[in-house]
Amino acid sequence: VQPNNYSTFYDDQRQNWSIMFESEKAAVDFSKQVCIAKCNSSPALDSVLCQDLLLGEGQGVEGGDSLEVAYTGWLFQNNGLGQVFDSNVNKDKLLRLKLGSGKVIKGWEEGMLGMKKGGRRLLIIPPAWAYGAQGVAGRVPADSTLVFEVEIRRVKLAKECSGSDGLSVSSRDSPAPSPVPSSDGFSSD
Repeated sequence: VQPNNYSTFYDDQRQNWSIMFESEKAAVDFSKQVCIAKCNSSPALDSVLCQDLLLGEGQGVEGGDSLEVAYTGWLFQNNGLGQVFDSNVNKDKLLRLKLGSGKVIKGWEEGMLGMKKGGRRLLIIPPAWAYGAQGVAGRVPADSTLVFEVEIRRVKLAKECSGSDGLSVSSRDSPAPSPVPSSDGFSSD
């Protein structure tokens, strides 16, 4: 995935190719299909498959960074995107998480590493890296492979987070102040 609706790839002879798409949506949809095809062509999915849809800007996120994320989750069914089981895209609240804290499924912890602010990525997560044999009652059947489209809306790098008094320091690039004080790395000012 490249800026301005380009994608580049190597073929089997290591020759470089570029494709230019008419729109961002066309480029994103193509990239999603590439990731689904990778999943369907692998004999057994034993790790998280990641496909960037939009690159974003700035530094790649690492463990310890605090993020605000918009996401949609689908069940992987019939070799493609199945039923949506969770999403916060049309809701007011973004998901706040600290990467590496173990508060989200292992596939997210792994699959979001290196993403940048404004970046979007498709993650295909095998059951062992998601909810495993227990699933989620009424929403995710046991042993389900999951697909997530994740977009990082805000980032607070771990390096910026602590001032000399140990309290969090507000990051300069936050587009909007948080309406409520919270203790998860985002400052309310």
